[in-house]
Amino acid sequence: MRTLNDRSQVMPVVDALRVLADLCCDAQIVVTNQGSARIWPKLRRRSLDFHYNPSTMSGAIPLALGLALAQPQREVVAVSGDGSLLMSLGSLVTVVGSGVTNLTIVLLDNGLYEVTGGQETPAARSAVDYAGLARAAGFPSTAEFRDLADWQTQAADVLALPGPRFVRLVVSAAPAEYLTSSTPPLAEQLTGLRVAVSNE
Repeated sequence: MRTLNDRSQVMPVVDALRVLADLCCDAQIVVTNQGSARIWPKLRRRSLDFHYNPSTMSGAIPLALGLALAQPQREVVAVSGDGSLLMSLGSLVTVVGSGVTNLTIVLLDNGLYEVTGGQETPAARSAVDYAGLARAAGFPSTAEFRDLADWQTQAADVLALPGPRFVRLVVSAAPAEYLTSSTPPLAEQLTGLRVAVSNE
């Protein structure tokens, strides 16, 4: 029987993110952070894709929540790593307490502090039930996947569930070539995002 910290089956992280990128609609805001902020720009580039990476672990979810509150007509996706979420578990409670329904949190769980040297997180060898934590915080829709084929076939349905939504993806470490990539300049991103959200 598979345990919560069993990593014998994981998805390639780039392929897992590609599924999400292919499903995101043109009006959707996507906030990435840390490792995902280096991968996502190689999959898709839009003004509404915001890669928040000025060394702010745990910054993606609070920023995405603010955007979801300010832009209730848009769906917002926050892509966070497990190391980042562990630094700000209270953000799950804050999301539910805010009352937003237009926010999806996608957790990339590889058990590593990836961009700081690949150290294991405290949860890497523990049975931490991230989806269970989200449910306990009040998320009406949670899901988790470790098989790429399952994620590919079910992703659209999961992303259409009542929000806020929490999706845990058990993934591999990012290929080294992605981690050496820099994110687009922050000032350039901010300007593009402001223009994009003002052009309804």
